[in-house]
Amino acid sequence: MEVFNIKNLTFTYPDGNCALNDISLQINTGEFVCLCGASGCGKTTLLKMLKPTLSPGGEFSGEIEFFGESIENISERDSAARIGYVFQDVENQIVTDKVWHELAFGLESLGLKSDEIRKRVGEMATFLGIDEWFHKKTCDLSGGQKQILNLAAVMVMQPDVLILDEPTSQLDPIAAEEFLNTVLKINKEFSTTVILTEHRLEEAFSIADRVVVMDSGEIFINDTPKEVAKGLKERNHPMYMSLPTPVRVYAALEQEFNYPMTVCGGRDWLENYAQNHPHNDTILDSGYADSGEVQIEIKSAWFRYEKNAPDVLKGADLTVRKGEIHSILGGNGSGKTTMLSLILGIRSPYRGSVKINGKKENRYQEKMGFLPQDPKLLFTKNTVLKDLEETSGNEEEIMNYARLCKIEERLLSHPYDLSGGEQQRAALCKVLLKNPEILLLDEPTKGFDAQFKSEFYDILKELKNRCKTVIMVSHDVEFCAQVSDRCSMIFDGGVTMSAVPREFFCRNHFYTTAANKMSRRVIDNALTTEEIITAFGKAIPQEPEKVKNTIKLPAEKIVKNTPVKKEKSAMSPATIVGVILSLLLVPLTIVAGMTLLKDERYYFISALIILESLVPFILAFEGKKPCVRELVITAVLCAIAVAGRVVFAPVAQIKPMLAVVIVSGVCMGSQTGFMVGTISAFVSNFFFGQGPWTPWQMFSFAICGFLAGIIFSKEKISETAISIYGFLASMVLYSGLVNFSSIMLMGMPFTWESAVTIYSMGLPFDFTHAVSTAVFLWLIAKPMSETIKRINKKYGIKKEQ
Repeated sequence: MEVFNIKNLTFTYPDGNCALNDISLQINTGEFVCLCGASGCGKTTLLKMLKPTLSPGGEFSGEIEFFGESIENISERDSAARIGYVFQDVENQIVTDKVWHELAFGLESLGLKSDEIRKRVGEMATFLGIDEWFHKKTCDLSGGQKQILNLAAVMVMQPDVLILDEPTSQLDPIAAEEFLNTVLKINKEFSTTVILTEHRLEEAFSIADRVVVMDSGEIFINDTPKEVAKGLKERNHPMYMSLPTPVRVYAALEQEFNYPMTVCGGRDWLENYAQNHPHNDTILDSGYADSGEVQIEIKSAWFRYEKNAPDVLKGADLTVRKGEIHSILGGNGSGKTTMLSLILGIRSPYRGSVKINGKKENRYQEKMGFLPQDPKLLFTKNTVLKDLEETSGNEEEIMNYARLCKIEERLLSHPYDLSGGEQQRAALCKVLLKNPEILLLDEPTKGFDAQFKSEFYDILKELKNRCKTVIMVSHDVEFCAQVSDRCSMIFDGGVTMSAVPREFFCRNHFYTTAANKMSRRVIDNALTTEEIITAFGKAIPQEPEKVKNTIKLPAEKIVKNTPVKKEKSAMSPATIVGVILSLLLVPLTIVAGMTLLKDERYYFISALIILESLVPFILAFEGKKPCVRELVITAVLCAIAVAGRVVFAPVAQIKPMLAVVIVSGVCMGSQTGFMVGTISAFVSNFFFGQGPWTPWQMFSFAICGFLAGIIFSKEKISETAISIYGFLASMVLYSGLVNFSSIMLMGMPFTWESAVTIYSMGLPFDFTHAVSTAVFLWLIAKPMSETIKRINKKYGIKKEQ
């Protein structure tokens, strides 16, 4: 039976980038499908389209069926329970503090009973071997353990299909192999359909039932692994360079197409082949000598992150010479990234020393370039181009490096909207623009396809020719073996081994390259696929032509496939109802509470106001499928507003809360502005004290956010105009209503004299609050609105009229 049936799917992002072009694909029950292709070819976009809650915003045509039913009709509950998704970044999916909390979180969200939750959690923890660290904190887990936890947290909901987006990209080779074996076990024992994307195909390619190769948003080949290997070889496609070592060695030495898929199969074939074919049985080293001057020296370095925490580095020693490409390898959590931070100078050892050019004081930071493991840490602007301009003002230099890193077509995109590989290349471009003398790279090849990895190899060699020093932390042993001058292994907080690549990897039995594992009984010291091929006197296959990373369809085709709806300028019925509710129902509720309940039930009144403010949302969703993302954004805005009020509590009347409420109304619409004002006032009073004044504050904040959404209906926001509105809204609307409530709550008759008295007494406080609201709006309105609009654009969320 077909799990997914994708028919003529075309998808275009709001920026015009056509990520998918006429995709048709069927995936059957119990299949293990490996989806691969160059970075930016549309793999992740396709996966997200299969999970409705993750699908990006944009224009699309075609159809996706899930078990014969349109995926648009799948409920949020079924999507969460039946379609499991494991992200590339191990940190992004963990939401709780304890392992067992994480396992139970999804089941609790589905509303299962406690007994059923305990049974499922216990079964899954035992099956995946989590029971030994079941009660640990999630922050104390290694990268491999976190990814296993992510997998378990998805599988505990017993999904029909498991989708994994490059799940091993941040794992060391041994942890990656164990993780994929676990996924295969789930696939075979539970008949769970698996859809996996990977750049590192050494393991994933051989265990797949079917391989789908994507190229520029289209399906290039869809067949069994052996037929895919044959097709890529015959067509000289760039993805051929990503195929496992046994496949490429066999293809270069034999004319037939009976490819061995695994290292074991390749080793058996190569031993038989070597008996009848002359070959060089020893590969000599290139003769790299430690002749350069020592540039970085770490001696007996001890480091821990907290005083009572265990040591991460325990007497570590490391020597790096000028102009050297030095790779640091080791398991997840072994201390590799920590060592980079010591070299960079952002952390210091509590014992031992770190010397740069012979000096203990690290005054060399301005001449260092650092590429972190998470490339998003380097992005601070709204477009890739602006981020690059932050580093260099030379337009020609920017374009040269952009072309070098293959991101010239993505310069106007937001950095967070790029694929994982594109983000990595954009971050690399920004680092290279700094022209550093020492380049520190943390997992630089993560997300790189084989084509760009080859080009990155050339970039590093060029840096070496310019006497630049490169220190690279990596799990990619194949790449390290190819490009490094020297490799070091970190284990248990210390450097256990440091040698040239041939000595380093050939002395290892497990932690070595696939080529070395495959050829060690036939050829001594072989490290790469190319070395095995040349040892038999064969020429290395010429690299295929470069593949485009993105495609753009003609505008006519996009318009034809995606009819554009005309926006109405008139207010929607939901907004009209919202106006009535805001101006009539909520004030009436407050007055009724004062007269009938005498403010003794102010919690009850507050709850009624919240329910009444929800009605516009319910009406807005009438006739369409509710969008969870809108509710999430609303909840986040409420949290920001509450946090702002709490943080500035020590400063009288200087609060950013009203500014956040106004921005919410401006960016998300009047209904959201009303909701954020209502909820944030109610929740924040848990910190400052609830009372009869709570409903009045709720309505005062809400009406300011509501009117902001109506007044500022245009896309462009003037900082001056919104600041003036914030001042007037605070001074007239908010202060006016709160002061009026003071008269009513004190039981005073509302006369001209009482009004003047109360308003005069509150004038200094009201003026301070109004000025601070205007200042906060001047500072946060533009950046906040740009962020919210980008999120709305990315996920297709439209501001209500």
